[in-house]
Amino acid sequence: MLRSLLRAAAASPQPYSNLSKVLLPAANSAHLIASRTFASKKSKSKPNPTQQKNKGGKKNAPDEKIRSEEVSVTPTEELVAEIEEEHRRRVAQNAGNKAIDVGPNGRPLFTSATSLSQLSRKDACHYIEFSKEELERVLPEGFPPGMEKEFEESMRHALLIRQSFLDLRDNFRRIVDPPMYPTSKIPQTRKKILLDGPRSCGKSIALSMLVHWARNEGWLVLYVPKGKEWTHGGFFYKNPRTGLWDTPVQAANVLQDFLKCNQKALQELYCKISEPIPLGEGAGVGWMKGADMMPVPEGSTLYDLVHSGIKQTHASVGALVRLREELLLVEKYPVLIAIDQYNSWFTFSEYEEPVTVRSCRPIHARDLTTVNAFRSLMHKDLMMVGAFSHSTAVGKLRKDLPDVPPDTRINFPRYSLDEAAAVCHYYVRQQLVNRDAFSEENWKKIYYLANGNGTEMRQLMPFMR
Repeated sequence: MLRSLLRAAAASPQPYSNLSKVLLPAANSAHLIASRTFASKKSKSKPNPTQQKNKGGKKNAPDEKIRSEEVSVTPTEELVAEIEEEHRRRVAQNAGNKAIDVGPNGRPLFTSATSLSQLSRKDACHYIEFSKEELERVLPEGFPPGMEKEFEESMRHALLIRQSFLDLRDNFRRIVDPPMYPTSKIPQTRKKILLDGPRSCGKSIALSMLVHWARNEGWLVLYVPKGKEWTHGGFFYKNPRTGLWDTPVQAANVLQDFLKCNQKALQELYCKISEPIPLGEGAGVGWMKGADMMPVPEGSTLYDLVHSGIKQTHASVGALVRLREELLLVEKYPVLIAIDQYNSWFTFSEYEEPVTVRSCRPIHARDLTTVNAFRSLMHKDLMMVGAFSHSTAVGKLRKDLPDVPPDTRINFPRYSLDEAAAVCHYYVRQQLVNRDAFSEENWKKIYYLANGNGTEMRQLMPFMR
């Protein structure tokens, strides 16, 4: 079957975006280096050993330009580059053509709503378009890998409006703004939700869209798009006071990301906990001499707290843990904590503790100070949503997890038949498939073959004949 698909792809004259995946196999990515070592500066490129001296034996003068190594390009790569460039040109030409924005049964493919707050149930199975600048402003922490791949392949910053996302958004909306006349038809609200489901069902994208909506509503949101990074990379030190392991590099990064989108609100909120912040071992600099506590001056704001954790590496972990405690006391703004790759906090980290000269003990994620402070879903007054990511190779976890109430886990579904119809029409609109080969029978074959997996459907669309 694979050979027939490859022969069909090579014989097709229709350009599509991921032709390079068929003609050029993806290269294996380099393995990451173990995290116990700090990042060093980039090494300078070595001089080309093929460079020879002049005929007179003199070295090249400093002002002479050294020719760089020419990169050999195969004819296949040139062909793929030409095809993809032609595809981009055609998509750009039809970007403003509303006549081809047609979805299933002749319905409009895109919604008329201009924001996620205006969406209603009638907008389900439609697409909503974003500007790249808006997404980078609202989500400075970064996009989920699935969202980046969707934008790259479709060459458009648009996402499908799913009913499962609308239910998730409405749940938190009713918590902050409860209905005036509640009825039995309205589902019960949940302050803690854990999104689970099969791989590539859209959990991470739904979580990022929820963060986008909440921030546009003026909420105070701490968003962690890559929870696995809390347990991998950087320095780690055992804190003798707590017995937990501090990771100052990750703590400083989280504080920086949190400050980017919440600076104005943080400057308005005063610290309600006046106890000094314990200092830890700094990233690569050891302990601070002569001080083990950082005082919190009277009248300090949450902005001052976050900024001190970013500026002072010894206070990064303590400031992040204190921020978690302060967020529980905020009353002026709704507070939401959104954690993607949440399942990586229930397994072992990348770090190891030496036991003997020749053996080490793996450190569990719960023994990290930052994870220990943010992992629990048992706080009654906190709104928190997490998402499992099965692409992180964590493995299957048991159903009853520690510090997680049993009724918080929600199964996030893959595409329904109606959603798949809208997705396939959108890919036709973006010229991922030949319009002449597109039919209801063909897209349903792809839907059932991929079992509703969004990533596999996008990869199979160019093979439609």
